Amino acid sequence: MLNRWFYWTNGSARSSVNFAIEPISTTIAVGMAAALTGILARYQNIFYYFHECCRPEWISFNKTGLRNDLDTKLFGQHIASRIILKAVSGFMSNENPKKPLVLSLHGWTGTGKNFVSKLIAENIYKEGMDSSFVHVFTSTLHFPHQSQKSQLQQWIKGNVTNCERSMFIFDEMDKMHPGLIDSIKPYLDYYDKLDGVSYRKSIFIFLSNAGGESIIQTVLDFWKQGRDREEIELKDLETSLSLSVFNNNQSGFYRTNLIDKNLVDFFVPFLPLEYRHVVQCAMAEMKARDIKPDQDVADRVARDLVYFPKSERVFSVKGCKTIESKLDYYT
Repeated sequence: MLNRWFYWTNGSARSSVNFAIEPISTTIAVGMAAALTGILARYQNIFYYFHECCRPEWISFNKTGLRNDLDTKLFGQHIASRIILKAVSGFMSNENPKKPLVLSLHGWTGTGKNFVSKLIAENIYKEGMDSSFVHVFTSTLHFPHQSQKSQLQQWIKGNVTNCERSMFIFDEMDKMHPGLIDSIKPYLDYYDKLDGVSYRKSIFIFLSNAGGESIIQTVLDFWKQGRDREEIELKDLETSLSLSVFNNNQSGFYRTNLIDKNLVDFFVPFLPLEYRHVVQCAMAEMKARDIKPDQDVADRVARDLVYFPKSERVFSVKGCKTIESKLDYYT
């Protein structure tokens, strides 16, 4: 009897266990699937965290950061600072811009054109200038021949296809073959899409020495009249600057449709730098190197540069371009 009871009890127990296993197995499977889905979702987020993607985690505009950088790191460029901050802030805050932002920065060497491009990139892209979505085009290096229009178009199209929030910096526009830049006119115009690609959230920045002479002449006129350079306004420069660039047959902007069709949003003038600005550049560079800023060293660096007009020595010929190498010598 005992064996039979034991067997029956065991059998009964087994039946109960077997009966219970089915719903438990299903619950476990569903739970594992849910857990796996959660892990995959978290893994995707982890992937985005470690690998640069065209997402807000990596592309997010810092207006306060840009303002502070322009105020504390860019010297002698009150016009450029104001235009850049307003133009970039307005564009990045617009969820549905009608066209890409197109800025054309003009002025002599060492006045801050490349530096401003770097500041813009650093306050939009987490990786700054090292971002895979920031593309620097040097005319004499990347596309030296006028026949390379299709390559230039494909380069831009491919990068914007990869990320609509791309930034293109065209350096040495004054050395580009006239007519080459017109090949990208459609990408800068008021189109929703071209061949399925939207360019409206991209930024194009052109850097050029072209027009520098007209800027310098205006600044010299103000100086000769005893007027402060901060009195100079964009309206004093913009018309003469755009005409100078448009009619310069040695410039990549020569008779370009980008100007003729008003696709350049802002012509941004960079003024020649004075002695005091060079001193500020030297002090800022020492701070950036974690060296205690030394006024005497900054003055020695500034005195070592070449200025014009020769007799008055007011404006630095090379702006702040050679400050880094000069500091290496004096510190």
